[in-house]
Amino acid sequence: MGKAVVLVSGGLDSATVLAMARAERWSCYALSVDYGQRHRSELAAAAVVAKALGAEDHRVVRVDLGLFGGSALTDPAIAVPTAPAPGIPITYVPARNTILLSLALAYAEVLEADAIFTGANAVDYSGYPDCRPEYLAAFERLANLATRRAVEGAPIAVRSPIVQLGKAAIIRRGSALGVDFALTVSCYDADAEGRACGRCESCRLRREGFAAAGIADPTRYRVPPG
Repeated sequence: MGKAVVLVSGGLDSATVLAMARAERWSCYALSVDYGQRHRSELAAAAVVAKALGAEDHRVVRVDLGLFGGSALTDPAIAVPTAPAPGIPITYVPARNTILLSLALAYAEVLEADAIFTGANAVDYSGYPDCRPEYLAAFERLANLATRRAVEGAPIAVRSPIVQLGKAAIIRRGSALGVDFALTVSCYDADAEGRACGRCESCRLRREGFAAAGIADPTRYRVPPG
């Protein structure tokens, strides 16, 4: 299928997307972004996942969004919430997906890749505006207005194969493709060893997804959830 850049965060969703792209026989180049996230163990998980799932290469780009703050994931002064709240939660990182996709676009153009894969999801998610299908479609349009290769007749596709899947469906799909979810880190407040807090919304969605999928949860928790 040619080359594809796959955004790999180290979490469950992006690992499944990488496995899906590999199953379609894309030659996958994994890209992770160190954006100053507090759950830095996900970057180590991303390297392990990329290798385990057969990525051709794995690169990490550093962009320190902690300089701006404004999110519980980048500002240590803001606590990661453990209970649902109305509206878009404080774990939203301003412009994160736009930045990640822009970096992937730059890498894709250099590689002469035909696609970018992202694990954005609009079903079991926290209401982030940059995870919606209409946003991803808009970014694809932008990508094909703004790049030399697209102007010269070789457009780039932005693929989001799990955007409309629930967490249980994602887990089943990944499991069928051989993803070892024990390698992944999804927690917003994971410790240096990648052990999950078991209390944040990401932990809750992940735990409920495994239960609904009927698959044993391999997540390592600091304290077993009660």
